Amino acid sequence: MSSPRVIVQVAIAGAQILGRAFLAAGRQAVANAKHRQGAAEEAAGVQGTADNLTQTHRMTVDEAHLILNAKRGDPLSQILQNYEVLFKANSPPEAPTAQATAAAGARRKGATQRFHSHYIQSKVVRAKERIEAELEIEQEAENAQRAAEQPTDSTNAPPPPNPPPSS
Repeated sequence: MSSPRVIVQVAIAGAQILGRAFLAAGRQAVANAKHRQGAAEEAAGVQGTADNLTQTHRMTVDEAHLILNAKRGDPLSQILQNYEVLFKANSPPEAPTAQATAAAGARRKGATQRFHSHYIQSKVVRAKERIEAELEIEQEAENAQRAAEQPTDSTNAPPPPNPPPSS
């Protein structure tokens, strides 16, 4: 057998093996996508709503609480206070006025520059939105439960008064 012929045969065999591997990987990816889609469709109720909120806000409730340095049971006022502090800490500095620029020129040596992060600021905003959405869902669930507990049938209601007899 000649050397070029062996090289070509090895190259063809390698291409066939590689092709089969890519085909198997593609089939597995399709199967995984169908499995995930079916599992998402089976989720229902509050858990389904929480999953939808997580996908919408791209953040879990636990992650939102970690970002805002809050616990699950903290009141909304504490969460909003943490939000304000973190939002202001990561906001860009205000534009300096003429007087502030002149005064800053005199103090230039020991001055520290304040850094800001739009990314962190946006994460703080998304965390607040996610927690508010979760609280809104919980409030709706409580209202629905209260409405279900209240009697709505007319069996316990007193009968309407009889009209006076007509003569």
